[in-house]
Amino acid sequence: MSKKSKIGFLSIVLLGFNAIVGSGIFLLPNKAMALIGPASLGVILFDAFLAITIALCFAEVGGKFKNNGGPYLYTKEAFGIFPAFEVGFMTYAICIIAAATMAVGFTTALSVFFPDASHGITKDILIIGLLILLAIMNLAGVNLSKIVINVSTIGKLIPLVIFIAVGVFFIKGGNFTPVFPHGTYTHGSFGSAALLIFFSFTGFESIALAAEDMDSPSKNIPKAIVVVMLLVSVIYMLIQAISIGILGPKLATDLTPVATASSEILGPFGGILVSLGILVSIIGINATQAFLTPRLGMALANDGLFPRIMAKTDSRGVPYVSVIVSTIITIPIALSGSFTHLALISSISRFAQYLPTCLAVLVLRKKRPELDGSFKIPFGPVIPIIAMAVSVWILTQSDLQEIVWGLGGLILAIPLYFFMIYYNKRKNIEFK
Repeated sequence: MSKKSKIGFLSIVLLGFNAIVGSGIFLLPNKAMALIGPASLGVILFDAFLAITIALCFAEVGGKFKNNGGPYLYTKEAFGIFPAFEVGFMTYAICIIAAATMAVGFTTALSVFFPDASHGITKDILIIGLLILLAIMNLAGVNLSKIVINVSTIGKLIPLVIFIAVGVFFIKGGNFTPVFPHGTYTHGSFGSAALLIFFSFTGFESIALAAEDMDSPSKNIPKAIVVVMLLVSVIYMLIQAISIGILGPKLATDLTPVATASSEILGPFGGILVSLGILVSIIGINATQAFLTPRLGMALANDGLFPRIMAKTDSRGVPYVSVIVSTIITIPIALSGSFTHLALISSISRFAQYLPTCLAVLVLRKKRPELDGSFKIPFGPVIPIIAMAVSVWILTQSDLQEIVWGLGGLILAIPLYFFMIYYNKRKNIEFK
């Protein structure tokens, strides 16, 4: 028998990089600057530290199971079916919110070329049109989405490389003072900035979800996590530092800071080139999210968490019901707020996955010691405890309305859970 091909270290690093670097870093530097000024560089380091600690928890629990399921599976094994249902529901909700956020991010990026794209009825039409177009692309069952996703990876790298390579020569040191806006630290601004910018780091959990398909996972996964997070952190630091160094205080009010800074250092043509690269990248992120979200809905339906109809596929294997339902749910959420607002909600909602997974590390060590994982976090319980403590702290930096928007799905899932128990009994279906 031929030995199954394994994903090597470099491929793991590229997988993680592609999953993390998205629209956030192109569009959020202005908000970080507005909240805390040049000290936003410290916020990026803080978020990188938090992301690494959580990702290491995913690495440990991900190496214990061969089944797919991610946080839903880990929570079920550690805490039982009801908490797992909550996490499974929130996983789908997170994907919906992320899809909505990316769609709004597209209109923000497009505003570089068409200023009205991010305002009023034009913005709404573009959002609806984009989401419907992506749904049609999925329903068609063609490989177009794969092509768009692959092209977007190149489109993602081009603006980053050009912006960093050229931008470092145009940094003005005077733009880094004062460190805080108006020379004074505003209470709570660090936490607010950390919660918002954390959106740019989300996606790191994908590094650890396919441990069994990776070459020497116990060696490569933790190393890849550290390498990816360091690489991403350095790139984010450079982008933020160059944006501050070029635009100075103007950065705080610019909706598309990387594009604007590129125009100042490269002229109109260079600015257009980088802006096109950013737009291609964001279109690819939208295509990726539109492809994955319905398939997650189908997987949850197959596991008995959603009505079985969500698992229906056509002759090409397309989960057409899930595609339609996911699009219908995404549209009003995308129309409900700005990119920054939705990015903040997306960041908050992610902790519905992260906190149970971190806690599952400690519980499974005691409850299921026979599970021989491919990787164990060093220093005993220290890192999972730090990850949970910092996660709880960062959540306290948001207001009640944001918490309700971000974690309200946990409450909505309760009646759905009892409905699914009734539904599954009638259909003789068991939760998997």
